[in-house]
Amino acid sequence: MEDRILVAGIDARELQLEVRFLKRDPERVREVGSLGELLEVLDADGAALVVLGPRLPDAAMVDAIQRVRNREGGPRVSILAVVPASDPPGTEGVVLEAGANAALRRPLERFVLESWVAKLLDVPRRVLARIPVHVQVVGSRCRTPGEHFYGLSRNLSVHGMLLASPVRVEAEDLDLEIDLPEPEGRVRVLGRIVRDAPEVGWPYVGYGIEFLYLPEAGQRAIDRMVKRESSPETAPSLWAPGAIHSTLRRGAWIYEITEPARTEGGFLVEVRRAATEGWRPGRARPYYVAQAPSALEALQEAREFVRRHG
Repeated sequence: MEDRILVAGIDARELQLEVRFLKRDPERVREVGSLGELLEVLDADGAALVVLGPRLPDAAMVDAIQRVRNREGGPRVSILAVVPASDPPGTEGVVLEAGANAALRRPLERFVLESWVAKLLDVPRRVLARIPVHVQVVGSRCRTPGEHFYGLSRNLSVHGMLLASPVRVEAEDLDLEIDLPEPEGRVRVLGRIVRDAPEVGWPYVGYGIEFLYLPEAGQRAIDRMVKRESSPETAPSLWAPGAIHSTLRRGAWIYEITEPARTEGGFLVEVRRAATEGWRPGRARPYYVAQAPSALEALQEAREFVRRHG
């Protein structure tokens, strides 16, 4: 059972009582008596989530986490560690460093526990899918009043995403408008930057975004899209940028500015960037999107972006 929850070192009945959605599916939870048995079940049947407590007869919690992580297929399993209330401060950090996805200290708060179980059950699917959605994201609540920017989303899920931004973001909380491919449409989200994401890759600045508030309709839309798309090629763009309007050179970079494309909210112009050496028309990669009520204003906004950041 790939969606199974394995419990070791704590009483599985506690988990089933506190997490409401598990009451409807009790067969999904299996308790094992030792680390050895846990590894055997993982190798034979797999699991989506491992919940570890301190009462393992054959291993300490940190050793158990490392053993689970180091086995073949270990990175695909989510691990939730339950730390005793009597453990010294900083234990959670040690557990996370060992490879746990989350560490909760007793006494457990029901809604916190339920939220983490729901979130971690979704991690293996996201790790396997890794869908680069390539949608446009506009953020606000920046330190500069009224500042907005466009970026690209990577690895979108109902819990968060990786943001590929053309500029450094001087903010923590972001109001996001995500334009999903049709027929899903636009989704509004409140997100928070929780880490840098160098895996996004050059030429972007990468950020890990956790969704603080995503309306139910948005959850359904994102979930449908993630399940439907299986590769970058099958994720259609919401708008189609036109041919190259103009080309600008700034130092070691070439910037291509596309013809304005009409959308529901006005016009969009894509700025693409490539190194001068080896550049050929059409080979630059998407870097920024300018939006304005008119085509002329969108072109002016694109040129202004290159002037400021080129």
